[in-house]
Amino acid sequence: MPIKIPDRLPARQILEDENIFVMTEHRARTQDMRPLRILLLNLMPTKIATETQLSRLLGNTPLQVELTLMQVESHVAKNTSAEHMLAFYRTFSDVKDENFDGMVITGAPVENMPFEEVEYWDELCRIMEWSKSHVHSTFHICWGAQAGLYYHFGIGKRKLDKKLFGVFPHKVIYRNPVLLRGFDDVFYVPHSRYTTVDIEDMRKEPRLKILSVSDKAGVYASMTQNGRQIFITGHSEYDPDTLRNEYLRDRNAGLDTAVPENYFPDDDPERDPIVRWRGHANLLYSNWLNYFVYQTTPYDLTTLEADR
Repeated sequence: MPIKIPDRLPARQILEDENIFVMTEHRARTQDMRPLRILLLNLMPTKIATETQLSRLLGNTPLQVELTLMQVESHVAKNTSAEHMLAFYRTFSDVKDENFDGMVITGAPVENMPFEEVEYWDELCRIMEWSKSHVHSTFHICWGAQAGLYYHFGIGKRKLDKKLFGVFPHKVIYRNPVLLRGFDDVFYVPHSRYTTVDIEDMRKEPRLKILSVSDKAGVYASMTQNGRQIFITGHSEYDPDTLRNEYLRDRNAGLDTAVPENYFPDDDPERDPIVRWRGHANLLYSNWLNYFVYQTTPYDLTTLEADR
């Protein structure tokens, strides 16, 4: 089934070129069915790239998904045109009286700052609190996962000695986790961050289940008992060239960023990267949509607050 996105969203042409079934708003109005309503809070500076990456994964299942894009009101996007933001993005004020089957909170390039010093932290806290009664399952990514763990459980982050940068092997440690159903014994995930959350701090929180870890990257996947809150520290959604673009950006900015690990053949940036995470990325998002959104969300979303 298709993902329903705005008619003129730039992601539409890219996804159609990849043979991903996209349904425009105009066509969706002719069908008599309730799609899954997914809210994407996009905190990444590369808005169009991120909305395309996540649309690709959310649209690659048998379920019909209606995607709503949201931005924070307390920060002005500097790397995406105002025209694009006005045309395709809504604010919390616009959606606060609505209900959604699922929500994705992306990462953001603010991890070296204390949470309380982030320009939009107060607004993000209001959104995360609102999600508990207006969203059936919330999927947090990278810094979004760190922010969610801090807000909901008081679990802080710590700075790493150097940037964690590359594609790292992970293993499943929780017996038969539904979110990771079908995963291989070892699977790969891209990471790009300067901070981490300690596993021992997470183990002290009885409301959390740790599902997957990496010897190098630490905790990768965790969730609450009922899957209403899911935390993913890596970037399974990344395109093949995302880490390369970040590496070149850092080098051009004069940063001493090392070549991303397990990414270029023989660590040679002149060669095309090896993509080894795409299959598990699709499985991760399809499992989330199927088991934690579609199969358990109420048909009448107005009952979400009572279900909480």
